[in-house]
Amino acid sequence: MLRIGVDAMNIRRGGSVTHLVELLKAANPIAHGISEVIVWTIPQTAPLLPKRSWLNVVVDEVSHKSLLNWIAWQRTFLSMKSSHHCDLLFIPGGLYLGSFRPYVTMSRNLLPFDINERRRFGWTPTRMRYHALERGQAATFRHAAGVIFLTRNAHQVTEKRIGSLSARTTIIPHGVSDTFRREPRKARKRSEITPLKPFRWLYVSIVNWYKHQWNVAEAVVRLKAEGYPVQLDLVGPAYKPALKHLMKILKKIDPEGSVIQYYGHVPYENLGEFYQGADAFVFASTCETFGQILIEAMSSGLPIACSNRSAMPELLGEAGLYFDPENIEDIVGALRKYMDDSDLREKLSVASYEQAKIYDWEKCAEQTFSFIAEIAKCSKF
Repeated sequence: MLRIGVDAMNIRRGGSVTHLVELLKAANPIAHGISEVIVWTIPQTAPLLPKRSWLNVVVDEVSHKSLLNWIAWQRTFLSMKSSHHCDLLFIPGGLYLGSFRPYVTMSRNLLPFDINERRRFGWTPTRMRYHALERGQAATFRHAAGVIFLTRNAHQVTEKRIGSLSARTTIIPHGVSDTFRREPRKARKRSEITPLKPFRWLYVSIVNWYKHQWNVAEAVVRLKAEGYPVQLDLVGPAYKPALKHLMKILKKIDPEGSVIQYYGHVPYENLGEFYQGADAFVFASTCETFGQILIEAMSSGLPIACSNRSAMPELLGEAGLYFDPENIEDIVGALRKYMDDSDLREKLSVASYEQAKIYDWEKCAEQTFSFIAEIAKCSKF
């Protein structure tokens, strides 16, 4: 029987925590010949992990204090412990500079490998951090026995930047929580959309340069000027420089705040309320490794107006309307088309809901542990 170690020390928030928790909840590693999974993690993440007979959660109080501490911990403590207790290491965070072999890693962040998207950050420490991450993750991928990508697009962008990998690679998309799954609702007719009950667009995502919330906001304000009763709800935490830019734009185009509401960070367990209160969902990102939020909106039974960049067409397929996220007129056209046509909204909400069924945590866990076990067995002989 195999023993698998998991370095989850940099799994701290957002989609990375969701992936780790849901993966372990849905997993049945014993079916793949794995007797024990040892997860090294931080105090904040440990209580979220499920209790399983095969799962050993080890909390570390020191190595998460800084990036340098974590790398030193990987190179000393983790490498030593793994050599005594593990047949393979799983590195879901995508960065590993320790000496233990073999290991399987994941591509979780496309920004380090997308030069055009990195340039949006200017000459800032954030951009320098992405540059450093590119070097570290490229080395991690090159020395790995296996690399898991979440989409074909992420695989292509990464290999275009760093060259073909000698490691075995696979594509395993994330799943979506059942808490988001809701049957599509009957779409409101154009005559039922009034100033007292405006059409509510929802955009859930971190406010950041590559998310383009300001372009969506300008598109919605233009629709309002055309006479459409419309509102935009923006939900998500923020990268401070991008939020400052967004607030400046909103003050200019919607000074009274009558059209656009920014709610900031909303706890993950409360997001369903926003999905259920919306008429449609808009997603304007130009860089996504996967697009977890997009599939959550799809599974919520909402019609989707979506960016035509990065992984989004791969995820949504033909189940939505696409636009150029950097062309405000193009965004206006997609949103207007939905608002004018309730039949189209119903048709595509059903299509996106059905498309979302592809993304399943049990399937993700099955494929992930099958891949890990196969590589571990090959490496032993």
